[in-house]
Amino acid sequence: MPEEMDKELERPAVAIEDAEHPLIEPGHSYSTVTDHISAIVLTRKTPRWWWIGFGISFIVLNILLFSLGALVIKGIGLWGINQPVGWGLDIINFVWWIGIGHAGTLISAILLLLRQDWRTSINRFAEAMTLFAVACAGIYPIFHTGRPWLAYWMFPVPNTMGVWPQVRSPLIWDVFAISTYATVSALFWYVGLIPDLATLRDRARVKGAKIFYGILAMGWRGSARHWARYETASLLLAGLATPLVISVHTVVSFDFAAGIIPGWHATIFPPYFVAGAIFAGFAMVLVLSIPLRAAYKLEDFITMRHLDNMAKVMLATGLIVAYGYMMETFMAWYSGNEYEMYMMTNRLVGPYKYFYYALLFCNVAAPQVLWFAKFRRNVRTLFTVAIIVSIGMWLERFIIIPVSLHRDFLPASWGMYWPTVFDWSTFAGTLGLFFALMFLFLRVLPMISIFEMRTMVPPAEGRPRK
Repeated sequence: MPEEMDKELERPAVAIEDAEHPLIEPGHSYSTVTDHISAIVLTRKTPRWWWIGFGISFIVLNILLFSLGALVIKGIGLWGINQPVGWGLDIINFVWWIGIGHAGTLISAILLLLRQDWRTSINRFAEAMTLFAVACAGIYPIFHTGRPWLAYWMFPVPNTMGVWPQVRSPLIWDVFAISTYATVSALFWYVGLIPDLATLRDRARVKGAKIFYGILAMGWRGSARHWARYETASLLLAGLATPLVISVHTVVSFDFAAGIIPGWHATIFPPYFVAGAIFAGFAMVLVLSIPLRAAYKLEDFITMRHLDNMAKVMLATGLIVAYGYMMETFMAWYSGNEYEMYMMTNRLVGPYKYFYYALLFCNVAAPQVLWFAKFRRNVRTLFTVAIIVSIGMWLERFIIIPVSLHRDFLPASWGMYWPTVFDWSTFAGTLGLFFALMFLFLRVLPMISIFEMRTMVPPAEGRPRK
């Protein structure tokens, strides 16, 4: 919007929703909202903590490149997988990263369709988090095969040997689920960025920045026709993304539920995995949003009501996850199957029992403090709980995968699984990739949707909303 229109519309804003926890704090106008968010990218000097954080992330990212290079040269024997544990830290981290990506799609699509205004302050970086988490997750199935140069065989493209994907393989299910999820999420994220890219184009003072944002803005001028097409495209992509939230992690759960291994063969896995993914995803959104809120002085935009709502969603999905744990225990006893009963006994008193007790503390006990409003609205407590939940959801995947595999039907084949240094370095490298991409995103693109935040500023008295 031109400067004269910004000045014309500049006015004191009033808090909306409720006086105690508004969606946007009082004292903002259309122009101040735009100035505050766009300045982070265009005019504000890059803070020292950004350079330190990006530098550390980039160094750790290079560890990922080294680990994957060694893996290609030496083979997946560098990892700790063995017989009977053929799936180890690679699949654990794959499922963990996919779960983290779910909150972005939920915030973007489902809450948009439900007209939940509180999503506006957190949807942009949550969507970016989804894309970066999916990129980290996609590394593992490719390299887990041991022959990443043949990864194109998993796509239904003609090749010289006439080999087509084995549709009964869980690996192929993952390929189609993740590629579809990543494509729709990327389109949804980019379409939502277009109006803000045009704002950055118009406000940029450096010619290179004008050209860069101008190309990405695709000729956006904010006409009525542009807005009509934007609304249509957003709703269509939201409609496509909504079933993906459910289907993607359901497909991932079928990787296990379709097997006959005790601890995997459970019909509760699809809803249990979906709830766990949203649980882990919202925990990661809190882990990211709370430091960003403090570092960039965004308390007026990411208010306590946003944090409170995210804590409520995390509590609700955490209760579903706790119900899943209870059902696993109950069905193991109720089935009368000696293998299922031993699976639960092994979790409780076996060699990995302390991991299981840590899991119960992180995912069941710790989130119960969120029943109380004073804890949900305490930033330090909320951040601590979010970190604990993120650790707990990783432990859940550890319990499901190697702990179920290391003692199967035949005692003669029992063994132990311990990750090697290459397992941990690959995981650390994906963390470096995730945070390096996140730091670049914060520096180059607006982390909060400018045009959506402007809609939260009520119109001046007697003037209709533009």
